[in-house]
Amino acid sequence: MQSKPTLSLKNVVTTVNTGTPSESIILNKLNLDIYPGDFITVLGSNGAGKSTLFNTITGNLQISSGQILLNNIDIAKESVEKRAHYLGRVFQDPKMGTAPRMTVAENLNLALQRGETRGLTPRHLNKHQPLFKKLTGIMSNSLNTKLDVATQNLSGGQRQALSFLMAIIKKPELLLLDEHTAALDPKTSFQLMSETNKVISEQNLTCLMITHHLDDALKYGNRLIVIDKGKVVFDVAGAQKDNLTKEQLLNFFNDLVEV
Repeated sequence: MQSKPTLSLKNVVTTVNTGTPSESIILNKLNLDIYPGDFITVLGSNGAGKSTLFNTITGNLQISSGQILLNNIDIAKESVEKRAHYLGRVFQDPKMGTAPRMTVAENLNLALQRGETRGLTPRHLNKHQPLFKKLTGIMSNSLNTKLDVATQNLSGGQRQALSFLMAIIKKPELLLLDEHTAALDPKTSFQLMSETNKVISEQNLTCLMITHHLDDALKYGNRLIVIDKGKVVFDVAGAQKDNLTKEQLLNFFNDLVEV
């Protein structure tokens, strides 16, 4: 028996530039159920609605109609700040999601307070040093030797690894990876993707990952979806996903273009 969804989007419509000549519906009655432990790779052409889906889940974009249910509670009107308590997100740009002048340890300490009310209280930075050392040690890029280094002085790969660790440090209900390896060179991208997969598996995280790499979409995760014109038009999991070939996916995309 399948468990209840962690997050459900029901007939979600997201409109941008409302009331202007350039008003456009990006998500068009989109439906999606995300179950505990799902690692879903998300494919779609440019403009299909992938990033809008993420911005809708995080609250950066308000929906025009529909429901966003987290553990069966509608969060559609909750603020970005409140949703940050149970959502983690890593962006494509390594410079997003981290404070450049703060050290690695200070950034991780900030992530520990995500979604909480902040006041003039002690940082307890030294108390958390063993946790930060252990956490950064997950990565094979020497990040654990850079705890006192300003983030702006890290390599792109180290900075993106830090963003990833900041997103998972409180084990979010849902992790959103928005092409988080796309800006990295192939070797660094492969390394971060391998470590991402290992962490998600070991911690049993629930995750959505946007990617333009068909190979990654097929290799990683237990489920694959394709978004087109603001709707989920393809959703495959388990053995069906395992047996899916790159050629079949390419043919599917070609058929979408021809329609």
